[in-house]
Amino acid sequence: MTNTPYMHRITEPAAWTPQDLAADTSWDISLTQRQADELIDSLAVVKKTGAPLAHIGKADFPLPGNRDVTEAIRQQLRDGRGFALLHNFPVEGQALEDVERMYWGFCAHLGLGVTQNSDSTLIHYVTEGKLRPNQGTRSVGNPGKVSLHVDLADCVSLLCVHQPPDNPPSRLSSSLTLHNLLLEQQPDTLARLYQGFLWDRQNEHGETETPTSAYRVPFFSEQNGVISCRYNRNWITKAANRNGGFSAEEEALLDRIDELTHQTCFEFLFNPGDIQFASNYTMLHGRARQAPTQSDEEARLLMRIWFNIESMRDFADESIVRYGIIRHGRLGWTAPQLAAGIDGKLHARRADGAPLL
Repeated sequence: MTNTPYMHRITEPAAWTPQDLAADTSWDISLTQRQADELIDSLAVVKKTGAPLAHIGKADFPLPGNRDVTEAIRQQLRDGRGFALLHNFPVEGQALEDVERMYWGFCAHLGLGVTQNSDSTLIHYVTEGKLRPNQGTRSVGNPGKVSLHVDLADCVSLLCVHQPPDNPPSRLSSSLTLHNLLLEQQPDTLARLYQGFLWDRQNEHGETETPTSAYRVPFFSEQNGVISCRYNRNWITKAANRNGGFSAEEEALLDRIDELTHQTCFEFLFNPGDIQFASNYTMLHGRARQAPTQSDEEARLLMRIWFNIESMRDFADESIVRYGIIRHGRLGWTAPQLAAGIDGKLHARRADGAPLL
């Protein structure tokens, strides 16, 4: 894998500013009432089978009336703005397990869901409340500010079930716009970012796996003119701290990155029945700080699905860029693998420690 920086301005639609999004709202999508009703109808069908989530594919949850919506979302993730915001998903008055089934069935028409934590769950609850899952040393669900970052699969989706009283805004920022800004302002820093960083495994690795990646995962990488970004300061800081920490120059660079991505981020309200979808190669996502809640009933409650999309993009080294930060412990198994009973096995690896394709 070459570490040579891409030294040209990126012009694809995912390299946006908030002003671009105001002028083109194709990323903002709403279900019609008929489409929402179709989800409830398909829910009734799949409930009769009693099938667990891992056994539910798109053929088991037909949504012909939603095809234009799912195609529009997938287009935005692969070739468009890099994200989509969907409204009017039916959550009000629905039991959580029914919302799970509808959410999973809908996302099955977008891609292939993967496990997200040491509980091997396909739907991860993002909350400070009692439904928070086991997640190693990750701080997902805490009320503090969530810095802009990527998650581990191709795409992240978040469904809002309930927000706390202060309803903090969500944030998205284009990592491709960040690349353009660094090229303009500090081009000499790109070489360090293309070298990449070790990633921590947050104490969710298997007994025979290393606590960090055995290889550097490039912050930016390029293949055939396609740029991908992998950045989560929390994960790379924990890995660095196992090895003496970052240099002063590296800390300054990461501070500058956080400053630039915040300056160019898009803020939006995220309300019950909304789902945000984002590519983890072109988008960074986060949210503003929220006040701690006083009861479980007040707590923010989101559901999260990570999924992969076939032929998502070109990768400089697919084992490292695409799978190198997710395939460890019980993370990164696909729903069909989980259904086949592979949970608890070790991910196969190359000689350099990167996952085998």
